[in-house]
Amino acid sequence: MKSITRQKLPEEIEQQLQGFDRVYIAGCGTCATMTRTGGREEVLAMRERLQQLGKLVTGWIVIPTACDDMTQAAMEENNGAIRNAGCILVMSCALGVHRMSTCLARPVIPALDTLFIGIEDGSGCFQEACAQCGQCVLGETAGICPVTACHKGLLNGPCGGTNQGKCEVDSEKDCAWTIIHQRLTDQGRVDAMRRYHSARNYNIAPRPRMTRIV
Repeated sequence: MKSITRQKLPEEIEQQLQGFDRVYIAGCGTCATMTRTGGREEVLAMRERLQQLGKLVTGWIVIPTACDDMTQAAMEENNGAIRNAGCILVMSCALGVHRMSTCLARPVIPALDTLFIGIEDGSGCFQEACAQCGQCVLGETAGICPVTACHKGLLNGPCGGTNQGKCEVDSEKDCAWTIIHQRLTDQGRVDAMRRYHSARNYNIAPRPRMTRIV
């Protein structure tokens, strides 16, 4: 499972960096490298872009995993270059941005938008697999999450718009509930589709979500 990200538009990044002449850039060697949004090549390209805007890049780093304990150690090792910067431009998912904000006194600016948690479905193709809703129904839907796989997020499907196994929202996409039906049929469990799922209870995991392991 990876955090899937995309780079913000150059205009948005430039706007966020207004007032900051000195910038330190931090990327991530895990998810952002896989999605080609914050690995070594992207960090170096961002450095060149900022220099063309007249910014002084005091340094850069690609942290092996920007959202774990390596972040603080990496920041301490590069404290000199960071202290010379007015802000840190972070090319990682929101978890990495948050992690850096907890161990730095400097402003932390995200260069990426975090889209979803997903899996690689073919080379360079990532698909959302889990919305982390706190109400998992995968046991009754043959391992396919209808919240993420269905464009409408239907817990009781399919809808009346499915046409020859295709989704009415995106005719190029297979209907999630048709796939669920096929899998359940193959497993001899198609009766599971007859169970009614009540509307999602958003109080199951109120925000900000947290848990404590005792």
